[in-house]
Amino acid sequence: MEFLVASAVGLLTAAGIYMILRKRTFPVILGTSLLSYAVNVFLFASGRLVVDAPPILNKYAEVPYTDPLPQALVLTAIVISFGMTAVVVMIALGAYLSARDDRIDMTEQAEQVGEDA
Repeated sequence: MEFLVASAVGLLTAAGIYMILRKRTFPVILGTSLLSYAVNVFLFASGRLVVDAPPILNKYAEVPYTDPLPQALVLTAIVISFGMTAVVVMIALGAYLSARDDRIDMTEQAEQVGEDA
Protein backbone atom coordinates (compact mmCIF):
# COMPACT_ATOMS: atom_id res chain seq x y z
CA MET A 1 0.00 0.00 0.00
CA GLU A 2 2.79 2.42 0.93
CA PHE A 3 4.64 1.69 -2.31
CA LEU A 4 1.53 2.43 -4.34
CA VAL A 5 0.93 5.77 -2.59
CA ALA A 6 4.61 6.74 -2.84
CA SER A 7 4.58 5.89 -6.55
CA ALA A 8 1.44 7.98 -7.04
CA VAL A 9 3.06 10.96 -5.29
CA GLY A 10 6.20 10.59 -7.42
CA LEU A 11 4.23 10.26 -10.65
CA LEU A 12 2.03 13.27 -9.88
CA THR A 13 5.09 15.34 -8.96
CA ALA A 14 6.98 14.35 -12.11
CA ALA A 15 3.98 15.06 -14.34
CA GLY A 16 3.36 18.38 -12.58
CA ILE A 17 6.94 19.55 -13.03
CA TYR A 18 6.89 18.47 -16.67
CA MET A 19 3.69 20.44 -17.27
CA ILE A 20 5.01 23.53 -15.47
CA LEU A 21 7.97 23.65 -17.87
CA ARG A 22 5.71 24.06 -20.93
CA LYS A 23 5.52 27.36 -22.84
CA ARG A 24 1.74 27.78 -22.69
CA THR A 25 -0.33 29.00 -19.77
CA PHE A 26 -2.94 26.24 -19.53
CA PRO A 27 -0.43 23.36 -19.24
CA VAL A 28 1.30 25.38 -16.52
CA ILE A 29 -2.01 25.67 -14.67
CA LEU A 30 -2.58 21.93 -15.01
CA GLY A 31 0.94 21.31 -13.73
CA THR A 32 0.38 23.37 -10.61
CA SER A 33 -2.86 21.47 -10.04
CA LEU A 34 -1.02 18.16 -10.34
CA LEU A 35 1.59 19.36 -7.86
CA SER A 36 -1.12 20.36 -5.40
CA TYR A 37 -2.70 16.90 -5.79
CA ALA A 38 0.70 15.31 -5.07
CA VAL A 39 1.04 17.37 -1.90
CA ASN A 40 -2.49 16.44 -0.86
CA VAL A 41 -1.82 12.72 -1.31
CA PHE A 42 1.44 13.08 0.62
CA LEU A 43 -0.32 14.87 3.48
CA PHE A 44 -3.06 12.27 3.52
CA ALA A 45 -0.52 9.45 3.65
CA SER A 46 1.27 11.10 6.56
CA GLY A 47 -1.70 10.24 8.78
CA ARG A 48 -0.88 6.51 8.66
CA LEU A 49 -2.38 4.31 6.00
CA VAL A 50 -4.79 2.01 7.83
CA VAL A 51 -7.60 0.25 5.99
CA ASP A 52 -11.09 0.28 7.58
CA ALA A 53 -10.01 2.31 10.61
CA PRO A 54 -12.11 5.21 11.88
CA PRO A 55 -10.59 8.69 12.15
CA ILE A 56 -11.70 8.95 15.77
CA LEU A 57 -9.46 9.20 18.81
CA ASN A 58 -10.76 7.08 21.64
CA LYS A 59 -8.63 5.96 24.57
CA TYR A 60 -10.88 2.95 25.20
CA ALA A 61 -10.90 1.67 21.63
CA GLU A 62 -8.77 -1.37 20.91
CA VAL A 63 -8.96 -1.03 17.12
CA PRO A 64 -6.36 1.08 15.37
CA TYR A 65 -7.36 4.54 14.24
CA THR A 66 -6.14 7.01 11.67
CA ASP A 67 -5.05 10.51 12.51
CA PRO A 68 -7.89 12.94 11.64
CA LEU A 69 -5.64 16.01 11.36
CA PRO A 70 -4.11 15.20 7.92
CA GLN A 71 -7.58 14.43 6.60
CA ALA A 72 -8.83 17.83 7.72
CA LEU A 73 -5.75 19.53 6.26
CA VAL A 74 -6.22 17.79 2.91
CA LEU A 75 -9.90 18.72 2.78
CA THR A 76 -9.00 22.36 3.43
CA ALA A 77 -6.19 22.24 0.86
CA ILE A 78 -8.53 20.82 -1.79
CA VAL A 79 -10.99 23.68 -1.31
CA ILE A 80 -8.25 26.32 -1.39
CA SER A 81 -6.53 24.83 -4.45
CA PHE A 82 -9.85 24.63 -6.31
CA GLY A 83 -10.52 28.31 -5.64
CA MET A 84 -6.99 29.37 -6.58
CA THR A 85 -7.10 27.30 -9.77
CA ALA A 86 -10.33 29.03 -10.76
CA VAL A 87 -8.74 32.45 -10.15
CA VAL A 88 -5.60 31.58 -12.13
CA VAL A 89 -7.67 30.18 -15.02
CA MET A 90 -9.66 33.42 -15.20
CA ILE A 91 -6.46 35.50 -15.16
CA ALA A 92 -4.93 33.33 -17.90
CA LEU A 93 -8.13 33.52 -19.95
CA GLY A 94 -8.14 37.31 -19.64
CA ALA A 95 -4.50 37.47 -20.74
CA TYR A 96 -5.24 35.20 -23.69
CA LEU A 97 -8.22 37.27 -24.79
CA SER A 98 -6.25 40.52 -24.59
CA ALA A 99 -3.07 39.27 -26.31
CA ARG A 100 -4.57 36.56 -28.57
CA ASP A 101 -1.75 34.25 -27.49
CA ASP A 102 -1.15 32.14 -24.40
CA ARG A 103 2.62 31.80 -24.63
CA ILE A 104 4.64 32.55 -21.53
CA ASP A 105 7.93 32.84 -23.42
CA MET A 106 9.03 36.42 -22.85
CA THR A 107 12.06 36.44 -25.21
CA GLU A 108 10.05 37.50 -28.28
CA GLN A 109 8.48 40.42 -26.43
CA ALA A 110 11.88 41.50 -25.06
CA GLU A 111 13.34 41.48 -28.59
CA GLN A 112 10.44 43.59 -29.89
CA VAL A 113 10.89 46.12 -27.07
CA GLY A 114 14.63 46.28 -27.82
CA GLU A 115 13.99 46.92 -31.52
CA ASP A 116 11.43 49.66 -30.79
CA ALA A 117 13.83 51.65 -28.57
